[in-house]
Amino acid sequence: MNKETIQKDIDDLIDIRTDFYDFLDANIPKEKSGFVYDFSSNPTLDAKSVYELFHKLDYRARKLRGYLVKTYDLKA
Repeated sequence: MNKETIQKDIDDLIDIRTDFYDFLDANIPKEKSGFVYDFSSNPTLDAKSVYELFHKLDYRARKLRGYLVKTYDLKA
């Protein structure tokens, strides 16, 4: 595993995380402070869309973790 591959995976992870938060921002209102999602209105989200975004994020994170554990002989 080389540095460029790891950097690309980290960049992809950050992009996917941004997509996930963009989805939340578009579908869940925030409290007056503007920092915390307001779940009190109990919005209905498209579960399939949430899962697809989370799965991409989770997959990339697990892939990256596997590289790091293997490369640095970390405990899994």
